[in-house]
Amino acid sequence: MVTIPRIATLVNKKIYFAADFHLGVPNLAASQAREQRIVEWLETVRHDAHTIYLLGDIFDFWFEYRYTIPRGFTRFLGKLAELRDSGIPIAFFTGNHDMWMFDYFPNELGIPVYRKPMLLEVGNQRLLIGHGDGLGPGDKTYKVLKRIFASKSCQWLFARIHPNLGMHIAHTWSRRSRISNNKRGEVFESKEKEYIWVYCSEMEKHQHHDFYIFGHRHLPLDLEVGAHSRYINVGEWVNFDTYAEYDGSNVTLKEFKPGKP
Repeated sequence: MVTIPRIATLVNKKIYFAADFHLGVPNLAASQAREQRIVEWLETVRHDAHTIYLLGDIFDFWFEYRYTIPRGFTRFLGKLAELRDSGIPIAFFTGNHDMWMFDYFPNELGIPVYRKPMLLEVGNQRLLIGHGDGLGPGDKTYKVLKRIFASKSCQWLFARIHPNLGMHIAHTWSRRSRISNNKRGEVFESKEKEYIWVYCSEMEKHQHHDFYIFGHRHLPLDLEVGAHSRYINVGEWVNFDTYAEYDGSNVTLKEFKPGKP
């Protein structure tokens, strides 16, 4: 587990968390409309943002060839660059759709990339944050696939494919994903069936965290883990446009509504 430097306190500032933008699906028009909403949200929060954490699956697919990155997302990348140049820290966590992110964001945008859950300490509070894929019980097939995709040999082999063919293969694969095929969004059944909540509950038995903040689930959730601990899932932006806001003492799930302050 990675720990970033402790933040003593938030003075009139907030920390924002968002995930699962899935830029690129289901088609160009829908993705660009979503990109515009995200850019407007970033502009809205910039006035009081201490830090912005992007918790994975920001892109529905991403692969960095040595001299090439995926086409598109110009307004989003430009807004990130603008925010960083203004002094706002931004951190990026890879998800299962954009795990093949390497040094482009750190080198070009000054945005560090993390691949595992990270401990964020603010004052006397502890927050465990990350994407959430592969955590908890079950989903064994994906966990095997993740180890394969995360391997240097797999990345080297994919890099040998011409970008035109590589991106075609990736987009064909994306059309089979949850977010592309579930038009109504995810449904909550019970805490015990939420694998990330189970993971948080097990973690809480060994080390207390005030908040567990993750993405991946595609459903905004605020669930009690213990008497003084909560699991927050920030949801996604295809159906919900939700994010989390932390003011130094509490985390609040919010829905972004374009055009409103």
